[in-house]
Amino acid sequence: MGILGTAKIARAFAAGVGPSKAVTVTAVASRDPVKAGRFASEYDILTAYGSYEQLLDDPAIDAVYIPLPNGLHAEWCIRAAAAGKHVLCEKPLAATAADVKAMFAAAQRHSVQLVEAFPYRSQPHAGKLKGLIDAGAIGRVVSIQAAFGFTLTDPANIRFDPSLAGGALMDAGTYPVSLVRWLAGERPNRVYATAQWHATGVDQTLIASLEHRSGLMAQISCSFTTGVHRQALIAGTDGVIQTTYLNTPPLDRPAVLQLKRGTSGDAVYESVEVPALNGFRAEAESFERSIRLGPGHWDGATPHESLDILVTLEALLESGRTRMPVEVTA
Repeated sequence: MGILGTAKIARAFAAGVGPSKAVTVTAVASRDPVKAGRFASEYDILTAYGSYEQLLDDPAIDAVYIPLPNGLHAEWCIRAAAAGKHVLCEKPLAATAADVKAMFAAAQRHSVQLVEAFPYRSQPHAGKLKGLIDAGAIGRVVSIQAAFGFTLTDPANIRFDPSLAGGALMDAGTYPVSLVRWLAGERPNRVYATAQWHATGVDQTLIASLEHRSGLMAQISCSFTTGVHRQALIAGTDGVIQTTYLNTPPLDRPAVLQLKRGTSGDAVYESVEVPALNGFRAEAESFERSIRLGPGHWDGATPHESLDILVTLEALLESGRTRMPVEVTA
């Protein structure tokens, strides 16, 4: 694999994938050759390129990881596909649903795979969560609450830049939206959001309700102005699950979700432990299997899910700005 960019999350990816036997990062590119060289040296990467184009021209690269700002995802995913590279692209897949459609069309046209990066989805923890729900451990899911927030203080951070599709929803909010889409098995049909806005015009805190045709109701929240939190509560007709959904849980102990079976007020939570893995490595290795063995071996978001996520994000932003409910349409 090659990496386009040297952002903080690219560092997490390079460090996580480092020990893998299935995936090797052999090149990194930056528009600043010095940054590329420094990054390559730090993570023991063979080749550093001073432009993204040079990396895409490298015939030894099978696939690329794209951690660029949101507003650049579509352009470079499409260019990578045209160069014959499989693409693992950071969330959100693009800034608009129209871009997502164009990106998947390009991947199909050039016979490469394009997938959206949500490392938590490749965790054993996420697999256990979905398995319990699918097995009926809490009955039919009635409501989901999912949140992710942290404090962002640097006014120059690209997440505050509207021209790069910044904002809390398009960053932290993609995680709870993706979790709800995955567990619900459908996109919402109606959303209603309220937001607080940063001076640059992007949302810095957003809370929303999501209604689904099945009757499932969900609430998501995201923020750049809170203490770090990333949690979910899934309530069903016969129980409740409380859990985090981290990209990489602490690796010195098992990841845990709390399961309460039944509807009695006397019911107690039981701790369900699963192995903790580095999410970036788990994701990259799942991506490798999907390329080698077929898309059915990818344990992340499907193309249909990724499009639903972006359509939902667009509707949530519209609702936040208009302060009105918005119907979600493809």
